[in-house]
Amino acid sequence: MFSDSEKELRIIGTQINYYFICKTKLWLFSHHIQMEQESELVSLGKTLHQDSYKRDKRDQTIDNLISFDFIRKGDVLEIHEVKKSKKMSKAHHYQLLYYLYYLKNKKGIENAIGIIDYPKLRRRETLKLDERNQQEIHNITKRIGNMLKEEMPAPSRRPACRRCAYYEFCFV
Repeated sequence: MFSDSEKELRIIGTQINYYFICKTKLWLFSHHIQMEQESELVSLGKTLHQDSYKRDKRDQTIDNLISFDFIRKGDVLEIHEVKKSKKMSKAHHYQLLYYLYYLKNKKGIENAIGIIDYPKLRRRETLKLDERNQQEIHNITKRIGNMLKEEMPAPSRRPACRRCAYYEFCFV
């Protein structure tokens, strides 16, 4: 169930993803400083997204907050995310768990699973929302809400920074 602060806090999946990748990137993105449109890596990811799973209905968005690549309906609702590589798999997992959390707590949909598709790797991972990760998502959304009220976190240089769309903003 959403707390009062979560009801007002409008968090999108990308913010959950960025929370695990870089707090500075999360803060900049959340304050509408968005540089992804200039990133070659983001363009490659979009191309992979567009060229994969063409038979499925694509780009489903709910409440202008959660947006997954495609769904499949059967005995269980399958929420799919298509990713290029497993390098940021923890961020991918929590982004998808957030979608399941949102569907359960905001829309009352409990019979859903999340599937991360890695077409280039020919791999697939299935995630289910349990009590433990539901509590984690709850705590993460609270931490994101608090972070966004504070000043921008100082960038900390990591190997992934070189390929980040925000690299020049942070380090040049």
